[in-house]
Amino acid sequence: MRKIGFRRAIIEAIKEELLRDTRVFMMGEDVGYLYPTLKEDFSERILNTPISESVMVGAGVGATLNGMRPIVEIMFSSLLPLCMDHLVNSARMICYQYGGEITCPLVVRASVGATGRGLGLHHSQSPESFLLNAPGLKIVMPSTPYDAKGLLKSAIRDNNPVVFLEHKLLRDIVGSIPEEEFTIPLGKADIKRVGEDVTIVAIAQMLHKSLEAAKKLHKEGISCEVIDLRTLLPLDENTIIKSVKKTSRLITVQESPKAYGYGAEIAAIVAEKALGYLDAPVMRVANPGTPVPGTILLEQAVIPTVEDIIRVTKKVV
Repeated sequence: MRKIGFRRAIIEAIKEELLRDTRVFMMGEDVGYLYPTLKEDFSERILNTPISESVMVGAGVGATLNGMRPIVEIMFSSLLPLCMDHLVNSARMICYQYGGEITCPLVVRASVGATGRGLGLHHSQSPESFLLNAPGLKIVMPSTPYDAKGLLKSAIRDNNPVVFLEHKLLRDIVGSIPEEEFTIPLGKADIKRVGEDVTIVAIAQMLHKSLEAAKKLHKEGISCEVIDLRTLLPLDENTIIKSVKKTSRLITVQESPKAYGYGAEIAAIVAEKALGYLDAPVMRVANPGTPVPGTILLEQAVIPTVEDIIRVTKKVV
């Protein structure tokens, strides 16, 4: 095992897939400058584009129809709505439209989430919920360098369109990664902390806050099982249900707005499949329901904190 950063893990995954498959290429705004080593090694397959997210994703969809496997970087997930026509009306429909004979192996990478520095309304949102009602898409949100590399390699190899969201605050974290090649299957959650009293389900930056909360709660005698979803679509229902049957309590944590988010969907799934095992209501920790503000103090007021997770956990245990 070796220690590398989240960003280095992403670059390694892209480089390995560029070497493995000549159909893979990457395009986006300034990618040639942001990834100089990749540009040097794969000059014709690292393409700078104009500042038009819609054009980037549309070109990516077209490239898949010509046998290519594009990675499109649009920088900020707040700009995903500019790409919705291509993602929702084209990319996700292709496999269904042609009965699986034609596929759309497209990866769209974007940064997601707030940083606590007030980056503004168009650079701090978490819009993943927009995409959760679009069957045919896959949504990935890694939490560690290990997950980032393994999940991105699987996303690039997948024959379905994948939206790969990387939280800004995770770009500099360091973690252990094997020397040998590896992949992580999409749709498989990971239990990051084993516990007995309550299940906490989270993803990306909220996973790290949940682990910190679990560590503090352990000192007070509350044992938390923390599940990292890794992917929102497909969702690993079995791991969640199995954990809830053990702990009899469930809390979901998300940075996106509470209403109609993945926390609500998970609560519904548990109500359908494990209601009799619950000893307390399912609770959600989330943005209360506003756009992430552009000022630091207001931003801090809407993003869930470790203290929020602790407070809600104590309500159900």
